[in-house]
Amino acid sequence: MDFSKKPIIACVHLLPTPGAPLYDGDLDKIYEMALSDVRIFTEAGVDGIIVENFRDTPFYPESLPPETIATLAAVTREIVTKVDISVGVGALRNDAEAAVAIATATQANFVRVNVHVGAVLAEQGIVLGKSYKTLRLREALKSTVPIFADARVKHSAPLAYDTLAEEVRDLGPRAEAIIISGPRTGMEATIADIDVVKAVSDNPVLIGTGITPTNIERFYEAADGFIVGSYFKEDGKANNFVSHTRVQEFMDKVASLRR
Repeated sequence: MDFSKKPIIACVHLLPTPGAPLYDGDLDKIYEMALSDVRIFTEAGVDGIIVENFRDTPFYPESLPPETIATLAAVTREIVTKVDISVGVGALRNDAEAAVAIATATQANFVRVNVHVGAVLAEQGIVLGKSYKTLRLREALKSTVPIFADARVKHSAPLAYDTLAEEVRDLGPRAEAIIISGPRTGMEATIADIDVVKAVSDNPVLIGTGITPTNIERFYEAADGFIVGSYFKEDGKANNFVSHTRVQEFMDKVASLRR
């Protein structure tokens, strides 16, 4: 991914997949909704997308069941064959090994890992970073898929690191990009956190939450890219469906910044 362009990465939040509590038995609808979102995003000119099992709540803390992995892989491959932009994989809540395997098998371009080093306390309990396993698997698969890893990931409290800088010092050598977010979905990150990351790491820094047409100009110089989920949905609410109008409005603002 070309970070000199400050890429905009949109989230393709799949409908509940087989085995999830809210799955309604209609597998075709999962594919159709995902591809509909992809068309909206690509027509508006986003630079990348990340496919996530976002509606499979409540999430498993780590290892996903085979039916979830299979569905996530199948839909990701369907998308990869239809677009010429970067496609990423997020296996929520934190199955980094599955994400790397899916991305490798589907020829996706990157993965997002919520907890790559250390440990956090979250809704799912204690979620452990397992970079030692994820990086070994990537090597065993002869894969080069980049890892975009969160620092101070949203919806959690850190257990292993007293400061963001300490976490990033361990995280930086084990990832290709670092994601900074606000405390919860849809909430702003801070420029101060971006500055901390850049002071101790050479990795590109992406903002993972809370970016809108109103505030992106304030963050534009500091960050190297943006992951946008909630703003692209109807009324800016994460569980709603994607709004073509909101996506286009956002990308029009990005175009003006790039000019």
